Amino acid sequence: MDYDDDFDEDLPDIDDYPTLVSVVRFNKLIPSIPWFSSVGDPLKIKELQAARDYMDMLGFPDAFVAEVEDWEDAAYAAANPEFNSEWWEAEEQLRMGLTANALELMGEEDLNLALTHVSATASEFITQAMEEITEDVGIEDQELIRAAIGSAVQSCHQAALVLAAGEEDSHPFALKYKLFEQGHWPIAITGSSFNIF
Repeated sequence: MDYDDDFDEDLPDIDDYPTLVSVVRFNKLIPSIPWFSSVGDPLKIKELQAARDYMDMLGFPDAFVAEVEDWEDAAYAAANPEFNSEWWEAEEQLRMGLTANALELMGEEDLNLALTHVSATASEFITQAMEEITEDVGIEDQELIRAAIGSAVQSCHQAALVLAAGEEDSHPFALKYKLFEQGHWPIAITGSSFNIF
């Protein structure tokens, strides 16, 4: 399936919106990302820096990176009811701001179509990657599987919104996406811990 052709059919005036062109390019890269391929591996310096910048820019300078070592610990971190609600609210504020900025550059229908394409592409390839991992590792926890897929798809949606709004790659959502791009799963900020698998 050629996702770019789908974009061109649905968005005939796409060349009039440079930021939408960026979203199309981003969509094309999603299948090549090594989803969850580095989970459990120690974070590299550039990944730790991306995590630190994400926490700082999101307004959590006192938070620290907690490296999750295995799927069992990831399941605990993902199901933890102690999710930092301020973290969720901060991300939601960013999402709303990006949406408003993007809508200054394009119509709502075009934005929604573009983001829907990204989510569909991401869902297909991330689910496929997760299915391969569950077979290899023997994961049977369906809630964990859904949480991992949902988190990665959401990050693609957020990163596409950054591009649609014409923001820089230093935006917190872009930084979080970089962690996924490197094969990790940034799960959540819980208390003062940024749990990254």
